[in-house]
Amino acid sequence: MTETTIPMLPCRTSLIDSVVAFYTALGFETTYLQKSPYAYAVVERGAVELQLYGMKEYDPASSHSGCYVLTGDVDGLHAAFRSGLKAAYGRVPTRGLPRIGPLKDMSYGVRQFLVTDPTGNTVRIGQPISDDPNHQPAPKETFARALHMADLFADSKQDLPGAAKIIDRVLGMTDEQPTPVQRLRLLVLRGDIAQRMGEGERAAGLLAEAEAEAVRLGPGERAEAADALARLAELRG
Repeated sequence: MTETTIPMLPCRTSLIDSVVAFYTALGFETTYLQKSPYAYAVVERGAVELQLYGMKEYDPASSHSGCYVLTGDVDGLHAAFRSGLKAAYGRVPTRGLPRIGPLKDMSYGVRQFLVTDPTGNTVRIGQPISDDPNHQPAPKETFARALHMADLFADSKQDLPGAAKIIDRVLGMTDEQPTPVQRLRLLVLRGDIAQRMGEGERAAGLLAEAEAEAVRLGPGERAEAADALARLAELRG
């Protein structure tokens, strides 16, 4: 017998239509939708099924609900989701609700991105990039650990000030220095965070510094920093 797990995610009742439209933009098909006696929807995309149930007083801003989707083509899904969202919204939403995050290799062995619907549910889409199936420990090296922790604070916890504090501390260190690729990644992530926090002038300065750092990278370093360079181009665009 084959078992299947189906996530059931909360949804503010008044947002059920916009949530369904969001998943439609991602390429999901709505296979069930009811408005009364309570809101309930089922959306499906291939083998992925999500069920959404309405709650009148649900606060999207304080939502911590979500699920994880494993895929064999995370780059393809990221591109497809971005394309669908741009067609539906006229832009790719990268902050607020809804939003889609950048694609990046995580230190714990997956390549992933996060997408958050209008009611605050976060779906993480990832692809293993390590042969080791066990969860990898946090890196110990100073700057690799800072990137790891800042990513967790910014994306998983949505604690942007906390993530900014981590990066600002290591960028201000004088006894240790990051590699050029680490410095670029730190600057891009910090600029991204500043932009998401509405600190336009600070974000512009950080991203300009990141661009200057990018110019100095060699071919091998540019390949290693490909995700950060793509995110930099998007943020500067």
